[in-house]
Amino acid sequence: MSARHFLRVTDLTAPELAGCLRLAGRCKRDPRFGQRALAGKVLALVFQKPSVRTRVSFEVAVRQLGGSTMYLGPDDAQLDTREPIKDVARTLSRYVDGIIARTFTHQQLEELAQYASVPVINGLSELHHPCQALADLFTIQARFERLTGLVISYIGDGNNVLHSLAEGVSILGATLRVSTPPGYRPDRDIWQHSVRQAARHGAWLEWVAKPAEAARGADVLYTDVWTSMGQEAERRARQQAFKDFQLNGSLVKLARPRCLVMHCLPAHRGEEITDEVMEGKQSVVFEQAENRLHAQKALLLKLFAGKGSS
Repeated sequence: MSARHFLRVTDLTAPELAGCLRLAGRCKRDPRFGQRALAGKVLALVFQKPSVRTRVSFEVAVRQLGGSTMYLGPDDAQLDTREPIKDVARTLSRYVDGIIARTFTHQQLEELAQYASVPVINGLSELHHPCQALADLFTIQARFERLTGLVISYIGDGNNVLHSLAEGVSILGATLRVSTPPGYRPDRDIWQHSVRQAARHGAWLEWVAKPAEAARGADVLYTDVWTSMGQEAERRARQQAFKDFQLNGSLVKLARPRCLVMHCLPAHRGEEITDEVMEGKQSVVFEQAENRLHAQKALLLKLFAGKGSS
């Protein structure tokens, strides 16, 4: 039997995704739940990029479930430079029970999964950030006790965080409004795939030109950095392109009174989000960060203990 990988949100079916969110709730309510589920298991964290939340949340999650981790940083895991990815994948599969990988390209991640005989989890690639989406959807559902019928508005760069959020929303029945500068829209293939999925699951995805149009009547306002890791040379051009896409008090006033403000962190305060909004009473940014732990514990329980499948 081949290993079950989690490289993008749509690697889970709609019932599986809903089950993971329910399981995350149980993990949050009872930190001892599943505490021996990964007993004796070792997971490798193969990170080409540095991380705070992804590394710490996964290390804590694995330990709370009774397992252990081994961190391989950029100097240790030189994928496709010191040795081929297929060799790394097959070697690690003989040492560890699972691999959590944070790679420069999604293609590298797919090759790692192709040759690994143990589960591979996407800790971030340039196209997808599915573990972040799990935490985001769990945060929203926990606050509103539902996802169906909610309007989630994302304002900013059409990046990996948006791609994974779109895939999750598309199979859980919510509406996703996206506003980006014209040259920074989400990947065409990922977006169109999500739109088709939305049509089958009673969800709705749309792109609008103006942030105010996206924010009006929204239940959730979400943003992310304008310049991600690896895009530093584009910083000045991006600041100019995104100058009208800041999540600020004016946009919050257009949303519903109970609107949540979300950001996946790290945040560049004063750029994509104002300090006032990030520290405001509607902000759930740090609750969202905490929920990475609970959502990832649920994912690990599903992949390694067969829980949360429905």
